Amino acid sequence: MRVVFMGSPEFAVPSLESLVLSQHQVVAVHTQPDRPAGRGRALLASPVKRAAAAWKLPVVQPVSLKRPEAVAELAGFRPDLIVVAAFGQILPRSVLELPRYGCLNVHPSLLPRFRGASPVAAAILAGDEFTGVSIMLLDEGLDTGPLLARAQLPVADIDTTDSLGAKLARLGAQLLLEVLPRWLKGEIIPRPQDEARASYAGPISKTAGEIDWRLAAVAIWRRVRACQPWPGAYTRWQGRRLEILEAVPLSGEEAAPVGRVVALAGEEKAPAFGVATGDGVLGIIRLKLEGKQALGAADFLRGQRDFVGAQLGLS
Repeated sequence: MRVVFMGSPEFAVPSLESLVLSQHQVVAVHTQPDRPAGRGRALLASPVKRAAAAWKLPVVQPVSLKRPEAVAELAGFRPDLIVVAAFGQILPRSVLELPRYGCLNVHPSLLPRFRGASPVAAAILAGDEFTGVSIMLLDEGLDTGPLLARAQLPVADIDTTDSLGAKLARLGAQLLLEVLPRWLKGEIIPRPQDEARASYAGPISKTAGEIDWRLAAVAIWRRVRACQPWPGAYTRWQGRRLEILEAVPLSGEEAAPVGRVVALAGEEKAPAFGVATGDGVLGIIRLKLEGKQALGAADFLRGQRDFVGAQLGLS
């Protein structure tokens, strides 16, 4: 099979590499254009572009696949199949109709739950015990096409968007290789999604990580995990950004004003301090003050002895 792969972030790399190592021929890789990043705003290639270069695969970076010239270039690769994994563009009908075996999508959720751009973070924010990956036949909608297969895995209490996304990426690559032979032989009948159960996970904004201490400790704990590695869950202390990197919700702690830093006395491995929330205390395990390196809670307190009793969230 002549396969064109479309993807951009780290999530898509295992699916690309599984195809490269299969009996199929990856004839081209489409990924998003290089984006400015970092303080110097230097152009940064996507993880998929870097992986494709390592495998010496042709790389195409269309600004939009709605442009006739982009569709013509794609048609020139004569794909039998297009495989998509977090590409970042909705494919128009002119592209969907090109390959004889259609366009398959590897999506990191149990569709129809959490269609859209941020399904991994959404599963953590919702407190889902399980999530998974879906292989679907693309149509012109946003993750609305019929399903070919799904596979699930548990969401661990320590999972972040980064760690859970990596697990789902591996699971998606494995499921893709299991589905392809059966799909090409005509053994799979696509199943329409249940629209009554559909939900959407929109893009995560840069300000989504700002902590509202009025929420319950459990909700803030989920946000801390969902916002790793980006945009980070943060609050303010003495006018500086204070990022919470790792935390745990606690119950039974003495009540304090919302946003107040409280000392925690307990076992050796317990958090050294916490922050009072609208319901419970969020025990802080690791954090980073703007301009400083990340530290464990105990080490942070040794350098900031006036921190206990501080009121967080004030600009």
